[in-house]
Amino acid sequence: MLVERLKKSIINGQEQDAEEAARQILNAGMDPMQVMERELFPAIKSVGEKFEKGEYFLTDLMSAADAMRTATRVLASNMKEAGRGGMATTRMGRVVIGAVSGDIHDIGKNIVALLLEVNGFDAHDLGKDVESMKFIERAAEVQAKIMALSALMTTTKPAQKEIMDLLNETGLRKKFLVMLGGAPTTNEWAEQIGADGWAETAEQGVKLAERLVKER
Repeated sequence: MLVERLKKSIINGQEQDAEEAARQILNAGMDPMQVMERELFPAIKSVGEKFEKGEYFLTDLMSAADAMRTATRVLASNMKEAGRGGMATTRMGRVVIGAVSGDIHDIGKNIVALLLEVNGFDAHDLGKDVESMKFIERAAEVQAKIMALSALMTTTKPAQKEIMDLLNETGLRKKFLVMLGGAPTTNEWAEQIGADGWAETAEQGVKLAERLVKER
């Protein structure tokens, strides 16, 4: 069955096979949104769960995420964004994520971005050493719900506060949920600078993002 083939290719991280199966599903006249929501998202979520349990490695997670993106792009190719709500990966909302100014460490941030995507968020990864104002500009540009700020060094932690200060100064604070992460950060730090939440691990980061969106 085409759907089962597509699900298997996602779980196994077979990008080329996922793309081919997705095209065949379109040619067969199946509802692409229904396929994504009922079949693919549970499949990719199971990949995230396997990663959290240590059954999958980071390379497995990355391969599955690549296959998922490719399949989703194909399935959504004939859907008008205004008509069906756009890419289904935005069903939980958009997140702008990056390592703050001066910070060149991005492995943990990369894992968080991947896990956010496989759990239904549309993650806009700005990379590392991102200027403070760029976070705000990009979040406004893509109409993000969440800004996720990573700081892996004590010397770059103040950049998280700088972004919070800029949000307040520009009157944009209420537009975005802000979550923090990184080795030198704590929940107390998040409360001190006025962020909406803090997560110690990638898995906790995803759960925090889900909770913040639901509470809002």
